Order: sequence, then C-alpha cells, then structure tokens
Amino acid sequence: MSPLLKLARSASTLPIVVACIALFILMIMTFADVILRSVFNSPIEAATELTRILMAVLVFSVLPIISVQNGHIAVDLTDGLFSRFRLSRLRDGLLNVFCGVILFWPVQRVWILAERARDYGDVTEYLAIPVFYVGWFITLTVAVSAIAMLINGLILLFAPTLLAEVNK
Repeated sequence: MSPLLKLARSASTLPIVVACIALFILMIMTFADVILRSVFNSPIEAATELTRILMAVLVFSVLPIISVQNGHIAVDLTDGLFSRFRLSRLRDGLLNVFCGVILFWPVQRVWILAERARDYGDVTEYLAIPVFYVGWFITLTVAVSAIAMLINGLILLFAPTLLAEVNK
C-alpha cells in the first residue's frame, strides 16, 4: 500500500473521533436534560442550540468518510445491467467525479452564508456562540468530501488496483 493511502487511511480516524465525541456529548446532554426537566422542572435552556450544533458536527464530520466508502443510500435497479456489461467501475468512477464536482457549489454557498453570519455578528440565543464557526466547519467538511470523491473517482477510472490494495 502506498504511503499516501496509508496517510489518508490513518487521517480518516480523526473525523470519526470527532463524531463520536459529539454523539457522546449529545447523549449526556439529553439524559441530563430529561432528568432535570422531569425531576426538578428545570430543563437545560441551551439544549436546543447545542443539539443543533452537535448534530451538524456529527453529520458533517463523517460526510467525507461516508462519501469515499460509498456508504450513501443507493438504489440498485441498474446494477445487474452494469455488471453484465462490466461497466460498474466506469459508472462508479464517473459518478464519484460528477458528485465531487457538484459538491463545490454547496461549498461556495455555505462559505458565503458563514461569512455573512460573521459580518452580521450572528450568535446563538443562549450561549452566544458565533454561528459562522458552524458554517466554516460545514464548508470545510463538504470541501474535503468533494476532493475525496474526485480523487476516489479518478482512482476508480485510471488506477483501480490502488483501491484493491486498500480493500484487502
């Protein structure tokens, strides 16, 4: 396995750790909120905004991993046809490249919205957390997803044996 692929594989653990931490914080916060609400009639007031932020972190931190590993929901109505004509690799490569290219539009739009939130000084209601940090995080992870899908698609099209090494 090439050193670059080893580096990419080891770097892919960081987003998973971030998602696990966000999920753990969400579980603890939800448990504490339910207990405080039920027993003491005093809910955590900032729970809603923390849930929104942590859900964004949870979803978008694993987006690059899901994208590269083809973990998205897929309908396999045409898989038999593509397999019969041995076009599955071509289809997967072209779709990865196409999706990687079109993901740059949301990267641009979310970046603009994050910058607008920064310029306006938008903050969350209870904790006054600047909203643009979440926008920047989403922009970064979607950009990484786009680049990863482009690279994955190009590897599928031009050097599929590299991915065969990784999957062993």
